[in-house]
Amino acid sequence: MVIKFILLIIGAYLLGSVPAAYLVAKWRRGIDIRQYGSGNVGAANVLAVVSKRWSIVVTIFDVGKGALTVLVAQQLLGLGVAQQVAVGIATIIGHNWPVFLRFQGGRGIFTSLGVITMFSPKLGLIVLVMSYLLAPFRQVSLGVSLSLVSLPILSWFLSQPLGIGIEERLPVTLGFVVLALIALSRRLTVPRTALSESVSPLQLFINRLLFDRDIRDRKAWISQTRSEIGLMEQSLGQEEEQGKA
Repeated sequence: MVIKFILLIIGAYLLGSVPAAYLVAKWRRGIDIRQYGSGNVGAANVLAVVSKRWSIVVTIFDVGKGALTVLVAQQLLGLGVAQQVAVGIATIIGHNWPVFLRFQGGRGIFTSLGVITMFSPKLGLIVLVMSYLLAPFRQVSLGVSLSLVSLPILSWFLSQPLGIGIEERLPVTLGFVVLALIALSRRLTVPRTALSESVSPLQLFINRLLFDRDIRDRKAWISQTRSEIGLMEQSLGQEEEQGKA
């Protein structure tokens, strides 16, 4: 059983490492999605730089891989709850730090949603609703931050209404604490961009923690990142043409 568990952890990481957002952007537009929009390898950035339809495809895949690995641990191998949590976390780590992209991945939010839902469908629904409560104000990232902080609190104090057994409550809640820390730390550890050179360290920390970007202005964050890259590519193209001439 130990060998099966170790193999499943490795498999979960590798499945999590499959970068659907990167592959879709390469296939549909021939671009490296890490160099466009917010630079994040996730469904939200696919929506910004590719299309709504393909962002839905990426969302389904990312949620699915988180749910699938936990399902295998639960139903096929009959592993304990703590081991199931470990498998789910391995999948999220694979998404955030994928071996196939030199460990430059996404935030793992939808993959985390798949993992959460396998332990409590009700909690998964609550997290999803909380994340999009601020969508009309274009502040989904803030909603995600609030849901991540609330996640272990809800799983501990509302375990029975959420369908989490008494014996499962501790390992599941601890797993959700790790899950939240992984997602938030991923936001905080990305390299500083040119747009944030004048932003103080404290403000940068707050912006990333709450809004998942270096500056407060969402529209400027996405559009200026694109324009800078576009100008860079244009400049390189002109240099190549001059070299050929």
